[in-house]
Amino acid sequence: MNKRVLALLAAFGASAIYGLNHTIAKDLMPTYIQPYGFILLRVSGAAALFWLISFWAPKERIEKRDWFRILVCAIFGMVINMLMFFKGLSLSTPINSSVLITISPIIIFLLSVLILKEKITTLKVAGILIGFGGALSLILFTEEKGQNAENIPLGNLLFLVNATCYAFYLILIKPLTSKYHIITLMKWLFLIAIFINLPITLSEFQAVDWPNLPTHAILKMTFVVVGTTFLTYLFNIYALKILNASTIGVFMYLQPLLGILFAVLVGSDSLNMLKIIAAGFVFLGVYLVTKRTASA
Repeated sequence: MNKRVLALLAAFGASAIYGLNHTIAKDLMPTYIQPYGFILLRVSGAAALFWLISFWAPKERIEKRDWFRILVCAIFGMVINMLMFFKGLSLSTPINSSVLITISPIIIFLLSVLILKEKITTLKVAGILIGFGGALSLILFTEEKGQNAENIPLGNLLFLVNATCYAFYLILIKPLTSKYHIITLMKWLFLIAIFINLPITLSEFQAVDWPNLPTHAILKMTFVVVGTTFLTYLFNIYALKILNASTIGVFMYLQPLLGILFAVLVGSDSLNMLKIIAAGFVFLGVYLVTKRTASA
């Protein structure tokens, strides 16, 4: 099997894991673990795994001037981002989460315009308006409660906060990725995130009845820590070394489709016309914003 095929399989694998995660993580909350307790489990597990494999990675020292940026990256990427996503998932539904997180490229573009002075076009403005129109439809016009979903509009709003924080994180981390090995960054980011998250998440983590967790709950928690938090990043890095960014971008649309399909198949969520139309607007908006033009 050649490297390109392996890279395509890696990109597909990462999207598939992300797609399944919406339903798998949702099924654990709040019966077995509360959302904030889940975050402490996730960052602690990922930190342990990244520090373990760092023994085989290049040994690097972080420069003093870069520590503040790393701290801010950890706050946006491994604290606020994760807290808002899991809290939102506990309040809303897997389909809403899988649709709304795809709005990240639109937010990244807006931040690039504001911070990096990137050029904006009529096509991209249309994409922004259409994408946010779909997102707002899910927030404003969905039912207030659903199956295992206490407050769907609030949960959907938290997904937007999550997407915005993740966009900030990607912009802030980009200069560091060309300077340090990715394992070096990840091991420090997740270690810092443990201590920042600790005061917020410790009480819910301690409330888990760890000795009496059923096997299926342990397996699902392992999936979220090892699969969603650890393997997906390694898969994406491997794919990016061989495939170009535009090819990787195609797989962004696969994640919500797999997420919706899995949620419907296992009965964790259901589709209605509003969700279908809103998802269509979000996907179209993301496509228009990320579409390359001749002048771009």
